[in-house]
Amino acid sequence: MTATSDLAHRRLRDVFGSFATGLTVITSATKDGPAGFTCQSFASLSLDPALVTFSPARTSSTWPALRKAGSFTVNILPAEHQHLAGQFARSGSDKFAGVGYTPSPLGNPILDDALAWIDCELHAEYDGGDHTIVVGAVRHLSARQDAEPLLFFKGRYAALTPAKSLLEAAG
Repeated sequence: MTATSDLAHRRLRDVFGSFATGLTVITSATKDGPAGFTCQSFASLSLDPALVTFSPARTSSTWPALRKAGSFTVNILPAEHQHLAGQFARSGSDKFAGVGYTPSPLGNPILDDALAWIDCELHAEYDGGDHTIVVGAVRHLSARQDAEPLLFFKGRYAALTPAKSLLEAAG
């Protein structure tokens, strides 16, 4: 492996893409109806107090509406919801067209069959360069036990390979 100080945007994306992430859709009930966007920069932050973080791009036209609403739900996508990751990543379309959801305890959309959901109130925001670092205070949450996560790795969707399959392949 050769080290480099090349910090060109394409090089950064390629190297940062070597870290596999899950995919989420951040949703909120805004004054104009349900709103949401796909976000892969989500992480748990603290257990006590219960906090999570994600980072929308400063160019996001959806984040300002969610911020104004004051609360949001992080929908963690299961492997079978690759289509929703794409649908909520598009600008200028009705992202909720054909999407089933129910209201969370805070009134935000919980996407049908989400792998897990985390209902939050906006706790803090910080400057993160070309992104905003958002911290949410967790108020309610739930998770399914019968599904696998949707992953993103090196610019592509990926899936987990069960450990049993890996052991069998190793022979």
